[in-house]
Amino acid sequence: MARVLVLYYSSYGHIETMAEAVAEGARNAGAEVDIKRVPETVPQDVAQNAHFKLDQAAPVAGVEDLEQYDAIIVGVGTRYGRMASQMAAFWDQTGPLWARGALNGKVGAAFTSSATQHGGQETTQFSIITNLLHMGLIIVGLPYAFQGQMGVSEVTGCSPYGASTITDGDGSRQPSENELNGARFQGELVAKTAIKLFG
Repeated sequence: MARVLVLYYSSYGHIETMAEAVAEGARNAGAEVDIKRVPETVPQDVAQNAHFKLDQAAPVAGVEDLEQYDAIIVGVGTRYGRMASQMAAFWDQTGPLWARGALNGKVGAAFTSSATQHGGQETTQFSIITNLLHMGLIIVGLPYAFQGQMGVSEVTGCSPYGASTITDGDGSRQPSENELNGARFQGELVAKTAIKLFG
């Protein structure tokens, strides 16, 4: 059975919710799935004063965990059009894995969020994908087979590069059912790909 890691960072819970939907899709495809988050790098008092969601259930991942999985699906919100520094700091510690080629041939994917419709979702996804490509992962996006990204009848995230959600400037908007369906679709596709490759 293919093993899938949904690895995320979420300041306010939006990416946490998307991660759960991604994991649901991967499980529906028959994969064994773990959800883990990267360590918070912001000082505790700063995080509390900024009202970060600090009660997240997912365990904190270690870099050494990554090679235990056949697929790694990475989710993180945008920070000025790129991945948040907490996720970048985690991947910056993977040099020894890179040197050994420990992740070569595994499956990888990206999902994200932003406050606005044009807040850098695609560049953030590419910042994730760039890391995964350097580590030797095979990238799975969110193809147009997911028809939910085709319409314009509602404000929605998602692109061919991965699932996404829009949070509004004050973080009040939660992932829509369409966005969660995109996350489930991508999780399922990643898992199906990993199962084909690894059984």
